[in-house]
Amino acid sequence: MVENSDGMLRVFWPNNLTRTTTPGIIVGWRNSELDFFVITVLEDVEIRNVETALRMGTLFRDSPYPVARIFQLCERSQMHVLGTLNHPLPDKYEPTRICMFTIVGAKRPYIYCPPDAELSVQIVLFEPPNPTQMQYFSLEPISLALGRVAQAPLYAADDVELQEKKERERVGQLVAKLRFHTVVRQVPTRKEVALMPILRQINCAQEVAELLQKNTPLVGPRRKRSFSVSERVVESAQSLYAFAAWSMWTLFMAYVFPMSLYMFKVGIIGHRFLAEGILQILEWPLPLERFQLTEGRRRLDGTLALKDILACCQQVHLRLQQFSYFPTQYSLLRQRHATWSSFPTTNSDYIRFYNSLWLVANDVIIGIALASFLGDNAAATAQFLESVLNDYTIEGLRRMIRWLMSYPGGLKLNTELAAFLGDLFLWVIEYWSSTTVLLILPRLPTIVYIIGVSSFAGASMPIAICSDLLSLTTLHIYSFYVASARIFNWQLTIITSLFHLFRGKKRNVLRNRIDNCDYDLDQLLLGTILFTLLFFLLPTVVVFYLTFALARMTIISLKATLDTCLACLNHFPLFALMLRIKDSRRLPGGVHFQLLDTEQFRLPSQAEAPHSEEKGEDSEEEPEAFTTSVAYISLSSTPLSLRQIFEQYFELGARIRRHYLSPKVIFRLLTGRFVPPLGRSEMYGLQYSVLPRERATISEVWKSLGEMQTAQASSPVGGLQSRQASSESLGRAFSKQWK
Repeated sequence: MVENSDGMLRVFWPNNLTRTTTPGIIVGWRNSELDFFVITVLEDVEIRNVETALRMGTLFRDSPYPVARIFQLCERSQMHVLGTLNHPLPDKYEPTRICMFTIVGAKRPYIYCPPDAELSVQIVLFEPPNPTQMQYFSLEPISLALGRVAQAPLYAADDVELQEKKERERVGQLVAKLRFHTVVRQVPTRKEVALMPILRQINCAQEVAELLQKNTPLVGPRRKRSFSVSERVVESAQSLYAFAAWSMWTLFMAYVFPMSLYMFKVGIIGHRFLAEGILQILEWPLPLERFQLTEGRRRLDGTLALKDILACCQQVHLRLQQFSYFPTQYSLLRQRHATWSSFPTTNSDYIRFYNSLWLVANDVIIGIALASFLGDNAAATAQFLESVLNDYTIEGLRRMIRWLMSYPGGLKLNTELAAFLGDLFLWVIEYWSSTTVLLILPRLPTIVYIIGVSSFAGASMPIAICSDLLSLTTLHIYSFYVASARIFNWQLTIITSLFHLFRGKKRNVLRNRIDNCDYDLDQLLLGTILFTLLFFLLPTVVVFYLTFALARMTIISLKATLDTCLACLNHFPLFALMLRIKDSRRLPGGVHFQLLDTEQFRLPSQAEAPHSEEKGEDSEEEPEAFTTSVAYISLSSTPLSLRQIFEQYFELGARIRRHYLSPKVIFRLLTGRFVPPLGRSEMYGLQYSVLPRERATISEVWKSLGEMQTAQASSPVGGLQSRQASSESLGRAFSKQWK
């Protein structure tokens, strides 16, 4: 129990109770002697009867789930009568028994607290969340990604990642040292510690209030009136209809439903068998030990798989992983119906599950539209792709190299070196156009048809195929970039070494510094000649290197655009955005306290209300009144911000920015050193964030489906009375409609 010794009378009041003006009994939790949490107001009952019903558990009858779970969640052992609503003022004020009032048209309740009590009054107003609609209060923002256990990286890190890792370790060491110099540590106060149980009480308020209101007729004496003749006729007709409906429902649930459910389970397991076979093929290590990927990453064990090489295989792997996780995820969601809805344990899984379903459905719809477009315009599309490939990867590249062999932009380059490099690149282009392109261009209509057929699996498949085709058709540009970068880096390294020799210095590789060195005359003369020769040949190499580096960066930008489209189709938080607009209370990001305007109101004394008519109009004595000053505080849920919804996209953008736009990477690009591309594993890490690291086995899927069937079967077979009651209510509804 929270101790409250600050002289503050604090009442947590639901806003929906302000609308009633009839007398009633306030029931709720007593967190301390002066801290009250109001759940509901029971009308037409007496205090002694309510206290007896709470002690005996009469108000908790016919509970769908154990009430002890609610008491355990709210950290309270029992519920109390907190006071009265719209009752006459008591003769003697008791702080442990509050006296509340509501006025028609007023949005705030009023409380009776005389000045001699020497208490400050604080009323916290809140809107009770609806747990059946998955609304709840929370201090921590809801997580849209699956919390996965930390695991060692699967792919080898490049130089840029190693430098980032060293920087993170250095910053972590500095932070650890700062912790030793911390003098004052803030200890959570009692109010901060008590805030979590209060939020859990708020989350349970509506369900508990509905249960108490349902059992209110059981409190106090009850008289049962006998039915009339007409009512008995209507009841018999309703019972006959209910019996017929219940019989049909029993036959369906006893024969048809189990067989349909079993066939559905067999279909899911068959699909899981097929998916597991394809996943094993996509993850099978290939005998490519010395093969270096241009877009992906090599695993730490040195093996490569199809999903590491091709984007389309990666997309198939992702879809099969999602379909394999759907049965387990759905069985997990079914568990929320086995307990109170006030326990928000599966809300994140609910959002992830339906967000994945929405994205798959939208992907298929867009893919069908794209397939119909490609089917109607296959010839025009193939002709357009042929012209693009021929103009930009063959003829355009030839014109660019020939322009570089002359005087590009008025620059005077070395004619012999430019002719040598140009002829070398032109020979590679000629060989590329006579072999690979001759195999691709005649088959473009077939390729377009295959892309159109693959679009029926979703728009993500043709985008992934286009990404692979872009990497294949620009492989010669990548080789030009690697060759020119290597030549430029070698030449720049030699010029730097010769410049140190020209100054009488050398680089000490052991101590990583520049030391003085005495050279002979012939060494200085030869070094000066070589330095001059390489320095004047450097502009020619720089022009070729910058051209192919720019082409390479353009291709990387195109592939990044395609990967971004894949990320949006596979992981865009569409369902979360819909909830943010429709019902933001299902996406809590914290709580917000707002101090409202302080109000002072006057309450009449006990003697005024009952004796006002006896005194008459001639009485000049004014009745005594009490003035109470109350501080009103509004407690509301802070919805998840848009930045928090797109947090993973911001992390991916920061990762791309650190990889390509950091000063170290720009320095590597300017010095001709190889810039490793951002691997597809990092780009797809965002899309795998809603999936577990290890997929469920076939036996685990069968077990989860069996548990789900057991939970469904226990409800219709074990609850015949509840099912009969639902059938009777259905019969009454039809009879009323017929009447």
